[in-house]
Amino acid sequence: MAIPVTILCGGLGAGKTTLLSRLLESESERGNESESRDVAVLVNDVGEVNVDADLVAARTDLAGDELVALENGCICCSLGGELSRSVIRLWQEYDFDALVVEASGVGEPEPIARQFVRGPAGGPYDLDAAVTVVDARQFTDTFVDGRAGVPEPRGPDETGSRPLADLWLEQVEFCDLLVVNKCDLVTDDERERVVTLLETLQPRAEIVATEYGALEADRVLETGLFDLAAARESAGWKRAIEGAASEGEGHDGSHERDHDHDHEHQVSPPDDHDHTHDHDHDHAHPPERYGIETETYHRVRPFHPARFTALLEDLPDGLVRAKGLCWIAGRERQALTMSFAGSETALEVTGRWVASFSEERQETYRQGQPDLQWDEEWGDRESRLAIIGRNLSMDALTARLDDCLLTDEEMGDDWSTYENPTPTAMGQMETVTVMETAAATNSSSSSSSSSSSKSETGREK
Repeated sequence: MAIPVTILCGGLGAGKTTLLSRLLESESERGNESESRDVAVLVNDVGEVNVDADLVAARTDLAGDELVALENGCICCSLGGELSRSVIRLWQEYDFDALVVEASGVGEPEPIARQFVRGPAGGPYDLDAAVTVVDARQFTDTFVDGRAGVPEPRGPDETGSRPLADLWLEQVEFCDLLVVNKCDLVTDDERERVVTLLETLQPRAEIVATEYGALEADRVLETGLFDLAAARESAGWKRAIEGAASEGEGHDGSHERDHDHDHEHQVSPPDDHDHTHDHDHDHAHPPERYGIETETYHRVRPFHPARFTALLEDLPDGLVRAKGLCWIAGRERQALTMSFAGSETALEVTGRWVASFSEERQETYRQGQPDLQWDEEWGDRESRLAIIGRNLSMDALTARLDDCLLTDEEMGDDWSTYENPTPTAMGQMETVTVMETAAATNSSSSSSSSSSSKSETGREK
């Protein structure tokens, strides 16, 4: 019988190790009870010393090789092979009932999950749940009250230049259970606001509020919550885009990918989902409670690279999340993903437009995607963004985005002559930081500056 696996994610300092330690202690205290579990643990930390592994070992009776530490790397990237070998070795040499993989605070959960679904570890193991721990205080300061709470990464970031806040939201958006921890550091109203925003960002996940990582083991182990297709497609920004497409606004943004990192398309998430909290409230839609709103922006015309970059440096304070595909003039081959969180926007090449391939290859792909909307001149190129905001004027932001589109006159220009800081190849990422003076200069989007942008190359997938 396959051994159930729980992936435990969360930002640096969110309380993952405390939760794991308490979970293991509770299982140990159950002794020889028939329902007690023997739990093996794999801990990944970034740095020369695996601090997390030491902490877990110090607080539990688990000893020896059953606690596997992967040091100096990321289990979802460079050490992926070592992850599979380590967990298979555990399965071969020890008897245990469940496995917990505690990921680094800057690790992405989906590539880890994929190894247990499609990799060699998928034989002896069954991925049971992806759990993300959220620091209620930090989340409030960063995403609810503003941008001042966005910290710098502690230690080397093995993911390259991806903004830390963007990683936090990816951990939220790909999970089955959200643990809102450190609730003793926020007021009841702040906790409600955090939960409401999390419901918007990840409508499918169950949510539970905790203090000091106190959570019953049965909420984390052998839950049966994981569903790969649903987990990959249920993020709030994806549901917004898919919902707009299903209402006839256009096609679903499918385009051929050059690697397996990005999500597949046209998988419909389940309509039913449960939210479990440690408090009672009426499940009104988020906009009715705290002014949270989700909209989709869709245009079949490219952005001017300078004006679009200037806008990304001057985004409104009420914007919480924006993500989706971008068509940028001068990048007719590259399909770029734009991802905003906290105070930074990541622009990354995640594939190619189908229209950039040979006619024969285009026809083959279009035959397999009969619903793919196709413009006779531009093919499948488009911009389609999901926007999540709090007390944000969507009309004003939409108008500013429209101002970044090429004018009719510019559509006849040679776009290759434009100054263009956006990435051009797989493995490249450009990050744009919102200027500190943005709140006072919302009308200055026409002034472009690249001084707050930085380009990173060679990021491994």
